[in-house]
Amino acid sequence: MTEHDGAVAPSALGSSARPRPGAYAAGPEAFTSLVLAAQAGAQWACTDLWVAYAPAVAAFLRARGSHEPDDLTSEVFLTVFDRLHTFEGGEADFRSFVFTVAYRRLTDELRRRGRRGVHEPFDADADPRRVPSAEHDALRNLGDAAALELLDGLSRDQRDVMVLRVVADLTVEQVAEVLGKRPGAVKALQRRALETLRRKVRPTRTPARGSDDGRE
Repeated sequence: MTEHDGAVAPSALGSSARPRPGAYAAGPEAFTSLVLAAQAGAQWACTDLWVAYAPAVAAFLRARGSHEPDDLTSEVFLTVFDRLHTFEGGEADFRSFVFTVAYRRLTDELRRRGRRGVHEPFDADADPRRVPSAEHDALRNLGDAAALELLDGLSRDQRDVMVLRVVADLTVEQVAEVLGKRPGAVKALQRRALETLRRKVRPTRTPARGSDDGRE
């Protein structure tokens, strides 16, 4: 990666400026330092960003039918790093930035194939599903194959919303940005998806009733 005009040079940051991997989560200043270093071409900073975000990107691509999720993840980050000099914002903005690129690359792959992709099993270690709802817990407890079969029963837009919410752990507003939809439309898609999943899950697992999504 080349050094971009206006970026902070690595020497200006100094070795002591390197945050611990994941330390940016503790505060916006650490994340800003990490991004500035990556924009300046620091390999360690690019590696830290890759380690932090690549597993969730790969899980998202895998769940949405990419045939080669690992290869596509690499393509996503090549684009992210190539465009990194244009990025401004905090960690939430960066997450939206990354998954917008991922969604577009996935759309390109599916369009090239000319048919819907074939799902591959989730990588449990790389699947940070954390939506606090009974339906989410039921999906997890059913197992990968059954969960993916349930998602197959949703419309494409509903699947996109649920995978971005559950696997990518994005907020409603971030999903709206990635998909180019209004937050209200994303909430409506999520609500209909959860209603469909609830009807399919409860006859077999009867999970306790919970809120549609505690993070709306």
